[in-house]
Order: sequence, then structure tokens, then C-alpha cells
Amino acid sequence: MENSLVSIQILPKTRNGEDVIPYVDAAIAVIEDSGVKYEVHPLETTMEGNLTDLMRVIEKMNEKMIEMGSRNVISQVKILYQPSGISMGQLTEKYR
Repeated sequence: MENSLVSIQILPKTRNGEDVIPYVDAAIAVIEDSGVKYEVHPLETTMEGNLTDLMRVIEKMNEKMIEMGSRNVISQVKILYQPSGISMGQLTEKYR
């Protein structure tokens, strides 16, 4: 079982104040390409996996924003680390 849930909201600083949605889409594509389980929500995306692997995904997301032309990136991250194992379903099953 995976040991972490990590939620991220990525806020790229665009060069000329252009719309950030294409940047956010590219950040989500980085998550998709990583193969980790994830869910997109209106204000953040939550990933499920090994903490080390998820932190690498976050690093790649930030790098992608810079490659696309962002001057800098703010990543707001929430981490639930539970060595005995955790899943998104465990935390939300009573609401589904």
C-alpha cells in the first residue's frame, strides 16, 4: 500500500500575465505521465503514492513551468504521510 497522499496547487508566474490554465494543464500532464494515481479537484490535485516518488513529480511539475516560460512558481503542498499505508478512498469513502 502507498504511504502518502500529496495535494498540490501550482501557481506559475507567467511572463506577461497570460492565462495560467495552459500551465496548470501541463502540470497535470506531468502527473499523468508519472503513472501515479491522482484526482483533479477545483483548487488542487491530490496524488497517492510513495512520498519520495511524489516529491519527484512535484519537482518535475515545477521544472515544466519554468520550461514553459514561468519566471517562478509557487507550489502549495499538503502531505499526509502514513507509513502503515493510506489511500484517497480510505479518507473519502464515507462521502461516496
